[in-house]
Amino acid sequence: VTGGAMAAAATALGAVPLLVVRRISTNVQGMLLGFGAGVMLAASVFSLLLPAFEAAQAQTASELSAATLVALGLLIGAGGLLAMDRALPHTHAPEGRHSGAAVWLFVFAIAVHNIPEGLAIGVAAGLNGSGASSGDAVAAGISLQNIPEGLIVAIALVTAGYSRWLAFGVAAVSGLIEPIAAIAGSMMVSVSAMILPWGLAGAAGAMLFVVSHEIIPESHRRGHETLATGGLIVGFVLMMLMDTLLG
Repeated sequence: VTGGAMAAAATALGAVPLLVVRRISTNVQGMLLGFGAGVMLAASVFSLLLPAFEAAQAQTASELSAATLVALGLLIGAGGLLAMDRALPHTHAPEGRHSGAAVWLFVFAIAVHNIPEGLAIGVAAGLNGSGASSGDAVAAGISLQNIPEGLIVAIALVTAGYSRWLAFGVAAVSGLIEPIAAIAGSMMVSVSAMILPWGLAGAAGAMLFVVSHEIIPESHRRGHETLATGGLIVGFVLMMLMDTLLG
């Protein structure tokens, strides 16, 4: 619950600059989104996939079986997000000042994609009872990623003509799904230790899907690929170091 609440608070924190800064340049937006993508990529690998492989290996006593289990879990997680992406109507890039409907669909997409992030926090927290590293690194990494995410939601609403305070409020509310999903993820792995590697791998697959399908394309959309890529590398390295320290 604490990790999910921290991630939700980070989403609201990301929208705060919009209340005091008149304009945030597109290159800074791209760099922040790239940073968030790098954080999520590193969290997927070091905080989810590697612990999933360790938990699977402890259960199967075979590296091949463990790798197969983790691979299947990753594919299930990514496939679940793909199915959700196809089933729920939304847009990835709201355009223009008067595209109110598109902007709200974009906000809805962000809220929906907070579900796997919350699940990842809860599932990783389930490691506390298995002797592996805790979910602190995952919660911290996703919180870092949520800061630019909250900013982008707020910017999209202001661009469509909504007030800054409304944009801030909506950005803050969009992150509230994460504590709920975190509770669900934690309860899931608490039921049975056998679910743990599947849950970790599935959460990693879902996060990888979000990074590739949503965050990276948005960070490159306005032609600031170099800054976005630089942000991604910095975010990846920072999360890797953070995971090592918190682990």
